[in-house]
Amino acid sequence: MRFRFRTPSSRKSIAARTKGRATRAVKKAVVPGYGRKGMGWAKNPEKAAKTAVHHRTTRSIFR
Repeated sequence: MRFRFRTPSSRKSIAARTKGRATRAVKKAVVPGYGRKGMGWAKNPEKAAKTAVHHRTTRSIFR
């Protein structure tokens, strides 16, 4: 587990902001549970636990 600042990625930042509304709408209609809070725990609890620890132990340079 790494304890340090997150390194911002301009490519990922732009991709996250420009993701198509239509794509999300289609996934929400087709995939049950898509976009709902807490679905990671049902899908893969071990990964969700590691992610939760990571988010609590790292800080972004923007925050």
